[in-house]
Amino acid sequence: MKVKNLLCNIEYKLLQGSVDTEIKKVEYDSRKVSENDAFLCITGFKTDGHKYALNAVKSGASVIFCEKEIEGMDENVTVIKFENTRKALAHIAAEFYGRPSERMNVVGVTGTNGKTTTTFLIKSVLDKIGHKTGIIGTIENRIGDEVIPTERTTPESLELQELFKRMADEGCKDVVMEVSSHALDLHRVDEIRYNIGIFTNLTQDHLDYHITMENYKIAKSLLFERCLSSVINIDDEAGDFMVSKSKGRVITFAIDKKADLQAENIHISADGVKFTLDYEGKEYPVSLNTPGKFSIYNALGAIGACILMGIDMNTIIEGLSENKGVSGRFQTVRSKRGFNAIVDYAHTPDGLENILKTAKEFVKGRIITVFGCGGDRDRTKRPIMGEIAGIYSDYCVITSDNPRTEDPARILDDVEPGTKKSGCEYIKIVDRREAINYAVKMAKEGDVVVVAGKGHENYQIFADKTIHFDDVEEVRKAFGGDAL
Repeated sequence: MKVKNLLCNIEYKLLQGSVDTEIKKVEYDSRKVSENDAFLCITGFKTDGHKYALNAVKSGASVIFCEKEIEGMDENVTVIKFENTRKALAHIAAEFYGRPSERMNVVGVTGTNGKTTTTFLIKSVLDKIGHKTGIIGTIENRIGDEVIPTERTTPESLELQELFKRMADEGCKDVVMEVSSHALDLHRVDEIRYNIGIFTNLTQDHLDYHITMENYKIAKSLLFERCLSSVINIDDEAGDFMVSKSKGRVITFAIDKKADLQAENIHISADGVKFTLDYEGKEYPVSLNTPGKFSIYNALGAIGACILMGIDMNTIIEGLSENKGVSGRFQTVRSKRGFNAIVDYAHTPDGLENILKTAKEFVKGRIITVFGCGGDRDRTKRPIMGEIAGIYSDYCVITSDNPRTEDPARILDDVEPGTKKSGCEYIKIVDRREAINYAVKMAKEGDVVVVAGKGHENYQIFADKTIHFDDVEEVRKAFGGDAL
């Protein structure tokens, strides 16, 4: 492909060479560059791609895309300068892969919590009508029934456009994807045509990056400025703001406020949720296989998106009822001794509160909570989560999550004041396996052991290594022969 074919409708400055130069592919990782590739320099948080431009040329790059001039560049290499190479990468990637998102119905789901479950609820409905669906998210990427491992909630724009092309080529009619605030702010999802956007909620998270909740809210709202239609949770404080940013048709949903999609007559049990859906003056009975008020919000968001896709309400409700839940999201492991463990990804104050409130609605004995906070992330939420865990639990085991480059013991020390403030009994155990074993050993009939923070993750990240670690596996090991 000629470079000039990637540069339509984008401003650039040709520093040297020719836009008629032919390239094989585009890379932003110099280690992946081969003969006649284009290398794009991204200024990152830990390193600067401009430092590797000359290495890319040595590996065969014939074109360099940059933000700043690079000294010592071979005069035979084409060099093109952009104001922002992250934005440029999204544009170039879309052009290189033929703008594949325009060949499918793309649904974007954003919010602090509930994104993964909402995407899988929508997939259940689309499966019901025989649509081959692409999924992009935290747990995995999917093309129909094929599972593709994932490293981040929303891939970089280059990988994202390549994945879209593969989905379109393999016959996907719809793509349902989680859209993170980082991806929106860092231009990873620029140049995607979103037909529908869903807003789940906004609670404290990622303030290590966004600094303020206002910045976080604005980043999330970028999705709705580019969607053809939107589905918004107006029970959330940020809901009205998201509505104000939305274009085209907007469907609102709520439990407490008056909305287009309203949940009433709610009944929550350990086995799931039943409620009455009020839409356009008609009432529909809805059953879900996952308990909790948050499950209702996730379902309402999914229902709104499916309505915008023109799917019959009865088909939508049948599809939702067939969803068995998502790995690591309120995943229950039962013991012959009469108590349960619940493994959940809850890693934010709101997420943890939702899970514990739900467990309180059906627990007959005590709630024993095993939780921690990730390293190199928002430190301000640590004592907040500690207090929430203490308020809604009968006993807390504070432990490691993904410590990353931080001292695990110091993270526990940051969490401790909140738990102490709540008055709940607790213990600090740095080793997560030991912490889970401790909680299971103290559990009695009627108790619920909540293991929060990692959910579907099957690894634990330390400063010098990443090890295999799966909370569900560890719970089953702790149960031993008593696991059902």
